[in-house]
Amino acid sequence: MTLSKIALPLTAAAAVFSLGAPAALAQGGSAGFTAELAEPAADNRVIAGGVLWSCSGTSCTAPINGKRPLRVCHDLKREVGAITSFAVGGEALDAERLERCNR
Repeated sequence: MTLSKIALPLTAAAAVFSLGAPAALAQGGSAGFTAELAEPAADNRVIAGGVLWSCSGTSCTAPINGKRPLRVCHDLKREVGAITSFAVGGEALDAERLERCNR
């Protein structure tokens, strides 16, 4: 197989995959769980609520795993401490649910 025969399929594949990148970037962090912590997380990666969280300072993000947000929030609280805000797909828990999360 010649280089030109390999290059064409690779170029086509790269073009197809690049079409989805702008849409994924436009969604940003709103497609998953986001949490703000009262204190910076001790570790950059935390497993809580059945998902792997990526934390930087007081901000943590994780992909949605299909579990109940309040349960995931509470599990994260047990691992990293008090949570000052928690959102799913960009929608924040209200004050009552956030208080329940932090119990």
